[in-house]
Amino acid sequence: MTPEKRHLNAVGLSHMLLRDRVGPGGRVVDGTCGNGHDTLFLASLVGETGHVWSFDVQDEALRRARARLAEAGSTAQVEFVDSGHERLAEFVAGPLQAAIFNLGYLPGGDKSRITRPETTIPALSQAVELLAPGGILVAVLYPGHPGGAEECAAVEAWGESLPSEDFSVWKSSRVNVSEKAAYVLSVEKVAAYSRGGSK
Repeated sequence: MTPEKRHLNAVGLSHMLLRDRVGPGGRVVDGTCGNGHDTLFLASLVGETGHVWSFDVQDEALRRARARLAEAGSTAQVEFVDSGHERLAEFVAGPLQAAIFNLGYLPGGDKSRITRPETTIPALSQAVELLAPGGILVAVLYPGHPGGAEECAAVEAWGESLPSEDFSVWKSSRVNVSEKAAYVLSVEKVAAYSRGGSK
């Protein structure tokens, strides 16, 4: 019997980072609901006493995600938001333990409908504003599809602009795969931070 070949991918790494920071009663955001896999993972971490805000603009994505969460019996702690994540601050009450943005397009959906820098960057900025000290934002980035490399570059530039005294920003990628492979950018809030960088 041949052992199953398994390796850690970008999504698996993002979940490892989230698992380290999120516990029962936590308040978290899934900025890109998609088929609901990340939302379900977050719901399992925060439990019935926590709260997950899950954003998507595609009705098909929200339908699939609701069905997945209902099947798992994890709907009580999840608030699905039928809105673009660039409006995150209008719906979410911090402080947050974590946020995830699994960018790109809906798996199994229309590949021409992708996340874009003009909405992604405002969403990321709002999410880090809402993080509690020690909280983490994780973005899974996909440079391989049309428009993906441009979004990756914009997200990295945004991460580089964050003040190092307040945020620890990491880029994690495999070095022995195609440069088009998915990778992770993580942002940890390491100090009390307010808009404008004043403490």
